[in-house]
Amino acid sequence: MLRLEPRPAPSRAWAWASPLLALAITVLLGVLLFVALGKDPVRGLQVFFWEPVKSAYALGELGVKATPLLLIALGLAVCFRSNVWNIGAEGQFVIGAVAAGGVALLAGPGTGRWVVAAILLAGVLGGMLWAGVTAFLRDRFNAGEILVSLMLVYVAVQVLGYLVYGPWKDPAGYNFPQTRTFDAATQVPRLMAGSRVNLGAVLALAGAALLWVYLFRTRVGFAQQVGGLAPAAARYAGFSSRRALWTALLVSGATAGLAGALEVAGPIGQLTPYVPAGYGFAAIIVAFVGRLHPLGMVLSAVLMSMFYIGGELAQSRLGLPKSLTGVFQGLLLFALLACDTLVNYRIRRAGGSR
Repeated sequence: MLRLEPRPAPSRAWAWASPLLALAITVLLGVLLFVALGKDPVRGLQVFFWEPVKSAYALGELGVKATPLLLIALGLAVCFRSNVWNIGAEGQFVIGAVAAGGVALLAGPGTGRWVVAAILLAGVLGGMLWAGVTAFLRDRFNAGEILVSLMLVYVAVQVLGYLVYGPWKDPAGYNFPQTRTFDAATQVPRLMAGSRVNLGAVLALAGAALLWVYLFRTRVGFAQQVGGLAPAAARYAGFSSRRALWTALLVSGATAGLAGALEVAGPIGQLTPYVPAGYGFAAIIVAFVGRLHPLGMVLSAVLMSMFYIGGELAQSRLGLPKSLTGVFQGLLLFALLACDTLVNYRIRRAGGSR
């Protein structure tokens, strides 16, 4: 018989080994899932873990998917490290896309490339505005940010739906709920010919580097984390827990809004009801699998984007439902939660010596 014994202190080794074990368990469960569905498990794993990296074009598509996941996860890491539970990054992503799309629709044939900066700035401000609603309600009325931010996701989706079905609907779009295609000047610059990966990937990696410096090499980053985790200690040290709340939510809203702007001014090229792709929710998994550390989140964003692409390929090549992407994401999250037990506990034989 085995039992769990509390560790004297959390294990740093298991803190990083736990995601790797969780990934291995996810792969094993994936094999069993493919067998249960009557599919070749080797082919299934190939679709998820080899096809997304086998060519330069595939790597570019991996970057397209990983960019919004990483950007949103970076902002969420600031929130979670500050003990602010922003679950509504999807709504901030959508409003950022709406704000960016509004600016993009103003561009015409004679508009210069400077409009790209205006589009991205609009996305950032839109995301910050939507996150600011949550910050205000938490700050002024002590409303729980989990519920408020989550409910605002559905409001954001309704705002998008109203615009694409109503005043922003393309009159020449054969009655489809979408805006007109944005002009070429609004397109975010691509990094290489023949690939859809764009400047957003560079911005995401630069954001990861800046977050590392902010969190681990600056006094304000230390104050940000203390202000959220221990308000009483923060007040004693002269740090503001209120400032930590506003900073965390506004930074998170900014990165989610930027991700939304890059999405509509990049791969999508217009506003449609399908802008909400679940990136805001998947980024929560990215943040925790990456241990809220910038480098870890870069790796986990790539892994999660492989699940997205693998799910799409499994649908077209294996005849499996697209929801398989969500299944793999859920398996990874639950496996991680289970494996994290080993950070604070160790397995001992019942009756054995300590």
